[in-house]
Amino acid sequence: MGNKDEQQSVLSALMPILLAAVAVPLSMFLWIGNMALSFFTGSHEMHREGGFVIPPTRWLMSMVIPLAFVAWGLKKRSLNTSGAVLGLIVGFVLTLSSYSFLACLMTFFVTSSKATKYRSDKKRKIEKEFKEGGQRNWIQVLCNGGMATELALLYLIDSGCGERTVDFSRDYRASWLSMGVLGAFACCNGDTWASELGSVIGNTNPFLITTREKVPRGTNGGVTVGGLLFSFFGGLMVGVAYYISVVQLVDSSSLLSSPPQWPLIIAGGLAGLVGSVVDSLLGATLQYSGVEEKTGCIVERPARGVKHISGVPILDNHSVNLISSIIMGLLTPWLANILWV
Repeated sequence: MGNKDEQQSVLSALMPILLAAVAVPLSMFLWIGNMALSFFTGSHEMHREGGFVIPPTRWLMSMVIPLAFVAWGLKKRSLNTSGAVLGLIVGFVLTLSSYSFLACLMTFFVTSSKATKYRSDKKRKIEKEFKEGGQRNWIQVLCNGGMATELALLYLIDSGCGERTVDFSRDYRASWLSMGVLGAFACCNGDTWASELGSVIGNTNPFLITTREKVPRGTNGGVTVGGLLFSFFGGLMVGVAYYISVVQLVDSSSLLSSPPQWPLIIAGGLAGLVGSVVDSLLGATLQYSGVEEKTGCIVERPARGVKHISGVPILDNHSVNLISSIIMGLLTPWLANILWV
């Protein structure tokens, strides 16, 4: 036991050195490759101000920060190995595109992990497939971060890297894609807060969103007033993180010449709330929920000894999360545009 603790202590002490040993050479290699590609394609003349010519510091941060967060996630058992590998790719793309996107990812990852682990003993009694620690695998990382990563790549290709204010009148495409990233993460965070906190806080049983009938806790599509509030605040947290990053990282002249950025916070809250409602509607109709008569736990597949509650077995929880994030990634820019009009 002592040897194991000693090995973990040594590994923790060496972690910064290992991160630097991997991140620094790789980031320099990517920067040199980016410069060479820009030179041979002529894009260095078109994108002098940060379009395709990405500065070495951003390459470095795009390696160091995701590696550090993945190491933290593995240590806290919030990620398994497959989730860590895909998480590195997601974190790399988002950090390379914009630190504002990174702020959304970090807020979602940290707060949703905390929410998942909250009162885990109570969740174990409700959910048949409860997983201790809430470790995310590659499927969960893809379903929660896939849409945001795709939009961040489009942002990088279309507008280059860097932080920008939201200004639909003068910078429509970058603003649209930015709000898509915000909406996708706010949706996922809002839904996680609603399901993980709403299911264990309070004594009121949820009602099915489609019929308003009372259903057992853990039923897909079951909502409570408290859960809906949690979804709004979960999305709000992502909006606050995005707003702070913009205020702190964008130069003052751009901030003064742009519309007020506080609607970012409201957009995040709305995306969390609406995304949770969309998720619940999908869960109540296209996702199976039944109660195991022997244990009283909620299950997602029909079987002998399982009493049907709602839905049909077409989608699973991962599919519902992915579809909801896609919908909110497309819907949030429209909602945000209304807030700024």
